[in-house]
Amino acid sequence: QVQLVESGGGLVQAGGSLRLSCAASGRTFSINAMGWYRRAPGKQRELVADIVSGGSTTYADSVKGRFTISRDNAHTVSLQMNSLKPEDTAVYYCNAEDHGYPPNNYWGQGTQVTVSS
Repeated sequence: QVQLVESGGGLVQAGGSLRLSCAASGRTFSINAMGWYRRAPGKQRELVADIVSGGSTTYADSVKGRFTISRDNAHTVSLQMNSLKPEDTAVYYCNAEDHGYPPNNYWGQGTQVTVSS
């Protein structure tokens, strides 16, 4: 099992920045990819960004050029969010995927990000 704990959400004005962090514990050696998803009110959960163990990253089109994901070490992933927009308002969830076949997915409890206009 892998446990994930997020931190860094909050309230910010449009154009501002926030940094989210996620710390993994437990069977961290089994983690392949880590990433961030979000769920806005009335919408489905969507991928924001992820990073695999080799360093390759994927971003949603809506955040390219504004958000940067980084894996600080095997246990921690961060999301730097710049030029925030009201439409970025959502609960952000940390995700970890292991090397299993099929892979197991683990989720954090979520952290609220609110961007005011």
